Amino acid sequence: MPNAWTRPFRHGTLWGLQRVPAEAVRARRVERRWHWPLLLTLASTVPAFYIEMLHAHRAPLASLAYLLGALTVAAALLHTARHSGAPARHVLANPLDLALALGLLAAAALPPSSNSTPALVVRLLVALATLVRMVWAVQHLLTRGSLANLLVVAGIVLLLCGAGYWWLEPTTPTFADGLWLAFATAATVGYGDVVPTTPAAKIFSVFVVMLGFGVLTMVTAAIATKWVETEERIIEREILRDVHHQMDALRRELAALREELHQGQVAAAAAPAQTPEMSHNQRA
Repeated sequence: MPNAWTRPFRHGTLWGLQRVPAEAVRARRVERRWHWPLLLTLASTVPAFYIEMLHAHRAPLASLAYLLGALTVAAALLHTARHSGAPARHVLANPLDLALALGLLAAAALPPSSNSTPALVVRLLVALATLVRMVWAVQHLLTRGSLANLLVVAGIVLLLCGAGYWWLEPTTPTFADGLWLAFATAATVGYGDVVPTTPAAKIFSVFVVMLGFGVLTMVTAAIATKWVETEERIIEREILRDVHHQMDALRRELAALREELHQGQVAAAAAPAQTPEMSHNQRA
């Protein structure tokens, strides 16, 4: 086993998370296997957060979503660490997963957010950490050049945000109204025709701005990159065409030089060799 896990933490650590080194092939497979279960269980904690805000009594379904999220995060972390070759090092290199698992357990045990401000603060912090973890899980889909993936992700995010406003905001009685408010909020347009009015909708708007604006920005950046890459390809083709012309000219010159050298060698070989007697007679 290479000593990738015995070295100090890499500079690639981001947001308290670190991917398994490429040398640990089995651990990388395990890590990828947990991507979608993590996304699904963590996504279920988003409606759980608002269920706790909207109900004065404990909601078993919300507590179950938080508990499943905590167990999934812990299981993914420990399962990947077990195959990494250095379990303790892997766990310590991912403090966000540790904090998220504990935070989700606390969110499941705390009283409803509508009755406790500290519980609301804890769940809000857990929601922020959940958002970071979900973005980290799907960042491999949002690489440069993946415009199709970005458009799909942007569409899904806007649909979910629209459904959230439709559920939380009384001034958006239809899904179309919720979708419009989600787009206006994510794009930071702020027309003012429809605005969040309830505390739950206002908190939801914070997440819509952070997530939706980020996704829309990546989409516009990907489109701009496509245009820039098109211009770059045109320039590269022109440069390559010029290089090919120069190489063809060099090949023709080399061929001409080889032909001249070959003719000189043939002429030298065809000339009669002069013997000493012939040289003496010529001098006489």
